[in-house]
Amino acid sequence: MLLLGKHTQKSILSAGLAACLLGGPAQAEEIWISNEKDDTISVIDVETLEVIRTLPTGERPRGIVFSHDYSVLYICASDSDTVQVMDPVTGEILHDLPSGEDPEQFVLHPDDRHLYIANEDDAITTVVDVVSRTVVAQIDVGIEPEGMAVSPDGKYVITTSETTNMAHWIDTQTQELVANTLVDSRPRHAEFTKNGTQLWVSAEIGGTLSVFDVETKAKEVTLEFAIKGVHPDRVQPVGFEFTADEKTAFVALGPANHVAVVNADTYEVEDYILVGRRVWHMAFNADKSLLFTTNGVSGDVTVIDVAKRESIKTIKVGRFPWGAALRP
Repeated sequence: MLLLGKHTQKSILSAGLAACLLGGPAQAEEIWISNEKDDTISVIDVETLEVIRTLPTGERPRGIVFSHDYSVLYICASDSDTVQVMDPVTGEILHDLPSGEDPEQFVLHPDDRHLYIANEDDAITTVVDVVSRTVVAQIDVGIEPEGMAVSPDGKYVITTSETTNMAHWIDTQTQELVANTLVDSRPRHAEFTKNGTQLWVSAEIGGTLSVFDVETKAKEVTLEFAIKGVHPDRVQPVGFEFTADEKTAFVALGPANHVAVVNADTYEVEDYILVGRRVWHMAFNADKSLLFTTNGVSGDVTVIDVAKRESIKTIKVGRFPWGAALRP
């Protein structure tokens, strides 16, 4: 029998532990897609651009967002009238959160504790503490709220109301409405940009995108879109995302089946990218070199090369894909 000294044994054990830690499989980037007609989540591997898992959810999943540490996924199960909390490793639904009726979209506050949920049927925004699993406030907003955004400093949450045609400004300290700003017909989505100094809001039926100064809450610019060969009625801006430097916005144009590329400094539309049918929302991969769009009617996801501004692949998912979120 070969006898080893204590120092040699310790070295071997340390080397073995390091090998285990370094040699284990790294977590691959994933894009998670909610399929509202199938009641499922499709998980796409960013490296292979293939669906690697399909996970069951409640009825009509729409908005999805990960906690800041990616340990759980929050799911707006609209027709189940609840927000579900999923373990992304196992795909198990851990528990439900109270949400009010018909939760459509939500945002997670920078404190990683409070979800602000748009309740379309009740014309309210519900605030839920995800730790205590309780409703801490319900705020009256306009008719058919859907779009949600939170400022980088957490001071404001925005709810857009489709029928009232407004963006509603909620003070997160008091949980009270402090301002209402008019936008064009059927606002669908909102995002803060320029370090929180601007708010962008898309208007689906109006066919526009409005840019507001956050300090004054005054409208600065209205963007319009026109695609050769596409009737103006089919140009319906919905979801949009910004590049890492916030100099470019990619805007989903719904049944126009295109994504617009907008210069966020000059507000000029620089390009249009053909994607699948009825594009809704989108999510970048971690380094924002790829953009994944959910195409509701065609039941697929288009992958866009951001630098080349062109579609490079179509990935079949479930029926009527809607929401998208990155799990790095």
